[in-house]
Amino acid sequence: MKKAIIFWYLLLASLTGSAQAQHSIARLWNEELLHAISKDFARPPIQARNLHHIAIAMYDAWALYDSNAQTYFLGKTVNGFYCPYRTTPPPADIRKAQEETLSFAVYRLMRFRFANSPDVNNLFPRLDFLMDSLGYQRWNTSINYKAGPAETGNYLAYKLIEYGLQDGSNESENFRNQFYNPVNPPMFVQLFGNANMVDLNRWQPLQFLQFVDQSGNPSSNAIPTFQSPEWGQVLPFSLKESDSDVYQRNGNNYKVYHDPGPPALIDTTEAGGLSAEFKWNHSMVAIWSALLDPADNVLMDISPANIGNNQLSDYPTTIEQLPQFYNLFEGGDFSPGHPINPKTGQPYTPQVVHRGDFTRVLAEFWADGPSSETPPGHWFTILNYVNDQPGSSRQMGGAGPVCDNLEWDVKGYFALGGAMHDAAITAWGIKGWYDSSRPFSVIRAMAERGQSSDSTLPNYHPAGLPLVPGYIELIQPGDPLAGLNQFFVNHIKLKAWRGPLSILNPNTSTAGVGWIRAKEWWPYQRPTFVTPPFAGYISGHSTYSRAAAEVLTALTGDPYFPGGMGEFFCPKNEFLVFEDGPSTNITLQWATYRDASDQCSLSRIYGGIHPPMDDIPGRLIGMQVGQEAFEYAVQYFQGKTPQPAVASFQLFPNPTLSVVQLEFPSDQDLEIKVYGADGRLALSTELPLESGRAILDLSVLPAGVYSILGLDISGEKVFLEKLVKL
Repeated sequence: MKKAIIFWYLLLASLTGSAQAQHSIARLWNEELLHAISKDFARPPIQARNLHHIAIAMYDAWALYDSNAQTYFLGKTVNGFYCPYRTTPPPADIRKAQEETLSFAVYRLMRFRFANSPDVNNLFPRLDFLMDSLGYQRWNTSINYKAGPAETGNYLAYKLIEYGLQDGSNESENFRNQFYNPVNPPMFVQLFGNANMVDLNRWQPLQFLQFVDQSGNPSSNAIPTFQSPEWGQVLPFSLKESDSDVYQRNGNNYKVYHDPGPPALIDTTEAGGLSAEFKWNHSMVAIWSALLDPADNVLMDISPANIGNNQLSDYPTTIEQLPQFYNLFEGGDFSPGHPINPKTGQPYTPQVVHRGDFTRVLAEFWADGPSSETPPGHWFTILNYVNDQPGSSRQMGGAGPVCDNLEWDVKGYFALGGAMHDAAITAWGIKGWYDSSRPFSVIRAMAERGQSSDSTLPNYHPAGLPLVPGYIELIQPGDPLAGLNQFFVNHIKLKAWRGPLSILNPNTSTAGVGWIRAKEWWPYQRPTFVTPPFAGYISGHSTYSRAAAEVLTALTGDPYFPGGMGEFFCPKNEFLVFEDGPSTNITLQWATYRDASDQCSLSRIYGGIHPPMDDIPGRLIGMQVGQEAFEYAVQYFQGKTPQPAVASFQLFPNPTLSVVQLEFPSDQDLEIKVYGADGRLALSTELPLESGRAILDLSVLPAGVYSILGLDISGEKVFLEKLVKL
């Protein structure tokens, strides 16, 4: 049977029993988590949150008994949520306690988080079997952490569940959207054209006869809703409040971290502003669709000798610079490749294949289709793959003492999980606010309007598709696409992938590339899925992948894969799912983690999912998110407790005459200290919070500028705010 993606962790099944025995308890549970995600509903930001929270459980279960590290959650205040914990006497067997605490914590948390999974009847017995095989009494549900490691694990999971129910994700209502509504009516995907799209700049729902999500799960909802448009409000890992903005639409708040500004927007009446850039972006998606056919016999070297090695200075920083980065007609970018493998001192061996095979394999491999771990989970499989390579070194940052398997895994998962969670909050916060359209909707809607290149030619409209000879043209009389009675003359045609309706049998046939009516264009995706049910700008794949690449680079202290090469084998006529292929064996190869990330970003353009303007901001933001998440995580490894990265705190009115209201997501008592401009303590008081609110009376203080410091029950700072008293 064909597979959409034969993921890294499935390859581990071929390892010897002795090699598998070397895997840590964290790795065993991570494999179960990735399997659970692959069978769950395809919800990338929600799965990133699961990866993050379960990585916290693993890390704290290890750090709790380590003499050097600092826990992240137990006994700490995280985003205003306090998790009480008082140190207990150390156990006689530290490793045994770490493994038992970790197993109970992950087991309980997974059973809660995946209780509504479509695969629950298979998943829960798997989890039970692993607990039983490890010799743990899974029926022990006590959360009295003073009783022992099992109870500590249960308690840790219980508090993480409690934290998750107030973290802004709306988990208690199954993550339901609370206020977002689309401005465009749905487009029925089985019908050609898109005449009903009201605003080409905004997201449009799709209507199916039968929708099957990206994980292959059939849905009863024929019109999938926008997934997680309010995710910017979810409490983060290392994101800073100073990097966020809050915008309003229809009286509702949208929180945006690392705001890149709007994408190119089209003026449908006068074609002003960045309309030309909007058209170029979507015409490039259509042109790259013509590169998905190995029958064109174009050959290319896909080894690191020819692909990869982009430098930071190579990435565009404005929308206008995008055409300089991408190769419009040949595909890919202008990266120079790597002349030498620095690990072997030898040149990389060329791998020449059909371009149409390579582009299709890229589109499917990175798409994270059926039975995948979603994009954030995919990078956990890559981390596991890296850890299994003979040349991998378990030295934090590539220096210092070698970590044992458990320490290395929990630290790696903790840093990567935090980065994936913050990448989701950032990307989906931007998606929700800018609410941008997808190529599937836009290309068909622009084709409805006509061509925008020449007002003297037929079928002109300022918001139509630009004509590109050989790729985007007008249908002429006598053209095979002109139709009965030449009905389609002067309509727009594209040279593109012919679409799923041209595939008789995915196991034996291909759609190929040829001229099609533009109103009949399809992305390179399954017809029951077509394009993800959320806005395009910015690309989640680009953001996740670059954040993960930065974490792996920092974690290993090396930008290169072990041995200078990461590889994934795609067998001839077995790998592709949408159609038959590839026509020859192909091995995807990357010299560096950043090369893999860049390739992932390009794959989404080949697949018809994103225009370039969605891609580059995701890469640049992911770079920053990944680096900050790793640096934040390392402080815990070093025994430090960083100041909270974000304080979900409000104080108003400011300035004030006498009293202010504090809003802080906690019901614990806070110690409030008020300092004058000279640094002297002016007021100290205990302030009980009720439903996260309290009133602070400042009437005894003279007018002036003050700093208000909030301390939690353990004495840790939870906020610091400037205030003016009139």
